[in-house]
Amino acid sequence: MHGAEEQPAAFWRTALEEAEAVPLDPATVEEPTALPGTAVYDFSFAGAHGHRIHGWLMVPRAGDGPLPCVVQYLGYGEGRGHALDRLLWPALGYATLVVDTRGQSGAGGRRGATPDPVGLTHPQVPGFTTRGVLDPRTYYYRDAYTDAVRAVAAAAAHPAVDPARVATAGCSQGGQLALAAAVLSPLVAAALVESPFLSAVTDLARLPDRQPYRELLRFAESYPDLAPRALRSLRLFDVAELAVHGRCPALFSVAGRDGRCAPETGYAAHARYPAEKRLLTWPMAEHAAPNTPLRLAEAEFLADIFTRQPAQADTPAFWQEGHDT
Repeated sequence: MHGAEEQPAAFWRTALEEAEAVPLDPATVEEPTALPGTAVYDFSFAGAHGHRIHGWLMVPRAGDGPLPCVVQYLGYGEGRGHALDRLLWPALGYATLVVDTRGQSGAGGRRGATPDPVGLTHPQVPGFTTRGVLDPRTYYYRDAYTDAVRAVAAAAAHPAVDPARVATAGCSQGGQLALAAAVLSPLVAAALVESPFLSAVTDLARLPDRQPYRELLRFAESYPDLAPRALRSLRLFDVAELAVHGRCPALFSVAGRDGRCAPETGYAAHARYPAEKRLLTWPMAEHAAPNTPLRLAEAEFLADIFTRQPAQADTPAFWQEGHDT
């Protein structure tokens, strides 16, 4: 059970201060595209352990001064794909950073450009959700959450971006990473959290037999003696647990017919989030289904947040305050 009793503030302070010891070292190379109104850059930075994390940075050419930026995180297995896949926010006049999730690529035909050099520490079910799960210090999502926080910092440091107006966004695993980054980074001004994965996980044996929860379910079936230890590790990464430390405005969205990230798990994250928040429920929607009304609501939400004074700019994240709750 090594490391399993560690408290959230101490755990994340160690992880993120360790990452901060390595310079972000952002690299930006403009990509030729057929988009006359948007500059597209192959963008990379140093994530956890100094590993290079890649993404697309897209900046409207007609922008006046530093722009708001939406950092977009991806669903399970997806890579950054092509820049043409992610044009909503540039079309609305915002910069956007589409961030690879380390080691993931190919889902939905979208390839990534970021490997994961970290090795395995114990037998696992194929995939990422059980990789290193017996110790929170070796768990895959320790690095993935750190990468997500570093992505916000890299976006905020770019000269085209207004560092006081950076939002996070994503669906499923992307919603998980968007919420984690919003809680762990003091730089996030708003979060768009859609059907978050790894939320309100209390019993591995009762998880849905759908990817990526299926990997944790199979792990519990194959290693029942190790399942309690894995569950203790997961508490440090469960976004319903992290949500209690939220500090920026957040828009939560839940799909009523979601068989993958069950509605009650999204409701749990929203219920525990103490800062300004809004909840949208789509009763007939399935997981990650195309949803134009949601995109319009997200655009309206961010337009409101980005026109306010940046009241959250100097508010530290919970792990920087030196206490646990």
